[in-house]
Amino acid sequence: MNPAPIRLGYGTNGLTDLRLGDALALLADLGYDGVGLTLDHMHLDPLAPNLASRTSQVAATLGKLGLGVTVETGARYVLDPRRKHGPSLLDPDPDGRAARTALLTTAVQVAADLGAHAVHCFSGITPADTTPDTAWKRLEESFTPVLEAAADADVPLAIEPEPGHLLATLADFHRLRGILGDPEPLGLTLDIGHCQCLEPAPPADCVRDAAPWLRHVQIEDMRRGVHEHLPFGDGEIDFPPVLEALAATGHQGLTVVELPRHSHAGPELARASIEFLRSQAPLKGAPTS
Repeated sequence: MNPAPIRLGYGTNGLTDLRLGDALALLADLGYDGVGLTLDHMHLDPLAPNLASRTSQVAATLGKLGLGVTVETGARYVLDPRRKHGPSLLDPDPDGRAARTALLTTAVQVAADLGAHAVHCFSGITPADTTPDTAWKRLEESFTPVLEAAADADVPLAIEPEPGHLLATLADFHRLRGILGDPEPLGLTLDIGHCQCLEPAPPADCVRDAAPWLRHVQIEDMRRGVHEHLPFGDGEIDFPPVLEALAATGHQGLTVVELPRHSHAGPELARASIEFLRSQAPLKGAPTS
């Protein structure tokens, strides 16, 4: 049995200097299979008027270009223009937590309308003077309505272990699964760089361990102990074993290049990234033996 070809995408959070239509056309021209679409003020603003009609237009563009999509929710200032990624699901203010829950519920509807593979999300950083038990309880309460919306819409959720967050590791993901009773919509976003940065196991082993829950993959280079997303070749990851492991999982979603701090060079890095990954792994449309 041949491994499943990897379907590559590129994150719009690394193309914020481009209009969304131009970014999608670029990715299609470069041969990407899809896009990680971050809902943000410059790319399908989730809080602006006429979201449904704007989403319909994006869906038509994606269809015309033949691009798949995962909806990502990591916009830095979409809810609070003065607080990065705030408010979170762990916010001390109940209204703040409700705002994040509402954003994720909106993202689920957008994903359903786009025919997206999944909705990506994260827990947020534990606020000061908040105990771990309180933080996990807030996460459970804030996230449950999102899970209900995802179940109703038949859209998988893919929560991401993020260095520095309450849910930072694969072990934390399994803790959340246990707290929530292992709900069917709950899956995992695995960021390969984060595995290199933080996980005790090598990235390829992380891929194999995560396989049953894998709904979305982000990929970039990174160094051990340093949470900095790097272009391929600038970090320490040995990619062929990682990509072989990923292909062996049969993952049907997207593997999205995640370079959110490199928008100034987005078009060039999108080209260089797909050339690098094509040289490393079995991709959709590549010949198989």
